[in-house]
Amino acid sequence: MFVKIALLVIFFAVFVAVGIKCRSQSKNVSGYVLGGRTVGPWLTAFAYGTSYFSAVIFVGYAGQFGWSFGVASTWIGLGNAFIGSLLAWSLLGRRTRIMTQHLGAKTMPEFFGVRYESKALKVSASAITFLFLIPYTASLFNGLSRLFRMAFNVDYAVCVIVMAVLTAVYVIVGGYMATAVNDFIQGIVMLVGIVAVVVAVLSKNGGFMNSLALMSQIESPAFPELKGAFTSFFGPQPLYLLVVVLLTSLGTWGLPQMVGKFYAIKNEESVKIGTLISTFFAIVVAGGCYFLGGFGRLFTTQEAVSAEGFDSIVPTMLSGLGDVLIGIVLILVLSASMSTLSSLVLTSSSTLTLDFINSFKKKRSAKAEQHDMLFMRIFVAVFIVISAVIAIVQAKSRVTFIAQLMGISWGALSGAFLAPFMYGLYWKKTTKASVVTSFCFGVIVMLTQLCISLGWFNLPGAFFGFIFKNSLYSGVFCMLSSLVLVPLVSLFTQKTKPQAVDSMFSCYNKKVLVPASEALTDAE
Repeated sequence: MFVKIALLVIFFAVFVAVGIKCRSQSKNVSGYVLGGRTVGPWLTAFAYGTSYFSAVIFVGYAGQFGWSFGVASTWIGLGNAFIGSLLAWSLLGRRTRIMTQHLGAKTMPEFFGVRYESKALKVSASAITFLFLIPYTASLFNGLSRLFRMAFNVDYAVCVIVMAVLTAVYVIVGGYMATAVNDFIQGIVMLVGIVAVVVAVLSKNGGFMNSLALMSQIESPAFPELKGAFTSFFGPQPLYLLVVVLLTSLGTWGLPQMVGKFYAIKNEESVKIGTLISTFFAIVVAGGCYFLGGFGRLFTTQEAVSAEGFDSIVPTMLSGLGDVLIGIVLILVLSASMSTLSSLVLTSSSTLTLDFINSFKKKRSAKAEQHDMLFMRIFVAVFIVISAVIAIVQAKSRVTFIAQLMGISWGALSGAFLAPFMYGLYWKKTTKASVVTSFCFGVIVMLTQLCISLGWFNLPGAFFGFIFKNSLYSGVFCMLSSLVLVPLVSLFTQKTKPQAVDSMFSCYNKKVLVPASEALTDAE
């Protein structure tokens, strides 16, 4: 117990100290929200990775999808690495950094407002962000309850409150830079921790090969004729596996708290280095989490999972480890949760202040920036309190609506924002009407999914039955459909194309001087 408590005390003390240390770099809006756009590749890459992977993945998704797909669930982690990290950085990183600076946009809603010359789009995007990030934030706490009960026998509400208070302290004081530095520290913990945990858990069954042999003997309840289903290349449900890979990988392209990392990165070289670091981080952390979850059937039974839920699988796998390893697991999960939590609340508070409230102000006073800073810090505290209360209420009372809304959040945000943002960076002909269509389509489809999940009504037909099977299917449907809808609607609504679009894209044609080692001359 002393070891575990000592690790937690050191963990929290470091993060509060970082917040205080970074206070000097958060004296204006740009510094508080974006770190002055001077954040290096290591901090940005780790901030991206730690915001991506939270306790929801380590405890919830790893257990649930590991149970469903077996060892093939590792594909989800690899998809997160190569689609959600490598491809996202390659396609979005550089262009996002250049255009957002050119347009003076600090948030995703502000980008929509300036890029498409529409105040209404900025307000709508900020409202969508606020509505769906709150339940997503609350879901981060859920992965902690079982682990803390296992390690300390502490009530869930207590650990939620402690985590919320400490996160609020360093985010309110230090802003984005404190979050980035702490994310780097948390990322190191996650890299070391996941490797140690995977090795320790597999050793319980005689190591990797023996564990794999035991998994190959387990029959799939859905496909008993498929021998060794849980050790097969794509598992017993390849289509479902593909849906999960797409949602958890492609979905990051439209999440404000993820794309926002590209706004703050320092320069071109930082983007290149950050791409490699972020991909490596995702391979180890996401790949390790889902790989570990793939062996869940060796540690529990179908009856236990039916009674206690998928969130019980990973804690059961970890039970019996030594005190030091349990302490590492706790720090690992806390790191994953607090890094994502800090990113979400900073995104929410800046969006609500800069994009929603400021949009209704007719005049900007001389002290406007001071007021913005005050409001953002207040809203950081407010968002953390709201999400903590929602998490405690949901855990204590098992409110179905809250639990379902958490599952809808990712699909709604990505379904609404992914296509308008990506096409906005690449295609001059993207129109305001197409963005409105994407916003409406993503929100309506996912709210329909929420109603169906709650049992309020059902849509007839095999097509709707497939699309609205669960929030994973409908979320992927939203994202892929928006990639088709935005260019299609744009072709028929060219009158709503921004007038200053050529000026906006001129940032990509700006000439800059680079060393000869980085670019060949015409003669060469």
